[in-house]
Amino acid sequence: MPAAVRFGVNYTPSEGWFHHWLDFDLDAVRADLDSIAALGLDHVRVFPLWPYFQPNRTLIRPRAVEQLVALADAAAERGLDVNVDGLQGHLSSFDFLPAWTRTWHRRNLFTDPEVIEGQAAYLRTLAAALADRPNFLGMTLGNEVNQFSAGPHPDPDRASEAQIDAWLERMLAACEEGAPGRLHLHAEYDATWYQDDMPFTPAQAARQGAVTAVHSWVFNGTAQRHGRTSVPTEHHAAYLVELSKAWSDDPHRPVWLQEVGAPAPLIPPEHAAAFTAATVANALDCPDLWGVTWWCSHDVARDLADFPELEYGLGLLTNDRRPKDTARVLAEAAGRTHVPAAHRTVALVVPDDPAARSRCAPGGPVFDAYFRLAADGARPTTVLDTRADDKDHLAARGITEVVTPEQVLPTPQGGTSS
Repeated sequence: MPAAVRFGVNYTPSEGWFHHWLDFDLDAVRADLDSIAALGLDHVRVFPLWPYFQPNRTLIRPRAVEQLVALADAAAERGLDVNVDGLQGHLSSFDFLPAWTRTWHRRNLFTDPEVIEGQAAYLRTLAAALADRPNFLGMTLGNEVNQFSAGPHPDPDRASEAQIDAWLERMLAACEEGAPGRLHLHAEYDATWYQDDMPFTPAQAARQGAVTAVHSWVFNGTAQRHGRTSVPTEHHAAYLVELSKAWSDDPHRPVWLQEVGAPAPLIPPEHAAAFTAATVANALDCPDLWGVTWWCSHDVARDLADFPELEYGLGLLTNDRRPKDTARVLAEAAGRTHVPAAHRTVALVVPDDPAARSRCAPGGPVFDAYFRLAADGARPTTVLDTRADDKDHLAARGITEVVTPEQVLPTPQGGTSS
């Protein structure tokens, strides 16, 4: 019997946002966790800020690590499991990188040997500190660290696909050394699936680490093109879950919808609950879904400056810990018994070549064909062009029909069908 789908939230402290690590208040954390547990959720994803925890390459602050453990223990008291992101990294438009990697000490995050050893020591230390906690799920290497490796970042740390392969292998090994047997993974934003020159690739996302993680944000052109109640907008998270499966070597590899939220003004606050309900329902129709972790727990306080406007209101709960309608929707979903999703039998062909990923992005032919199928009532998944004739692979995934985007989309005016 497949495991039950997990429901959780990305924990954004109500007091001080992630800067709360500078003035750590366990009572405030407990109050936040109480408000999360009251929704019936079962886990939180938490974010140490890397420069606060490792301000020097050879200094990992013991007091900061103790505070992280105290947070995990407080979560356990409330029945909440904990996933810990290590290399923060990037959060809500702000970069948090230690001084020993920037300006006068500028070194590449993914290729410099000393930086890599410092990162590995940090991840291993955090994992080891939590290894004996039953509610510790495991480590995520960092939050969307791929954004540092290519444009549109203003100062990227360029690396090749092979160098990223080696970096991921080293970082995941460090987590395993610290906490053997836990759910250690890496997680990137959707450029991994959509951007042709991104050195973090779909194959890495779907094959390295214990589960595949996807982050779904409809401000990537989806909601702008199609509107808030469209099939592409309401099924975008499900699309990423199913798109990721094309590259997996395991036909039933779990996929974690690790970030998804309702960003205003594309999803106005008065429509956020409906968007949440549709997004969750469609994601639950994906087989092998590990869990849904909403972004985020609490709003950002308005007295904190310079956030993009949409970041202030993404919480399930207000800054004073009152649940919104979105919280009630997620709580209702978490409280229901869910029948495991059936196989998706129709597979759309996607290119194996990472230089052709833009075909899968909003406006691309794979993207458009997938949602044409979904709008017609099909429950599509995806398969690589290099596996489209592999009968054993298709059978293992329950796929009985394979179609190309050209077979799904109308022929352009003046063109001929292929």
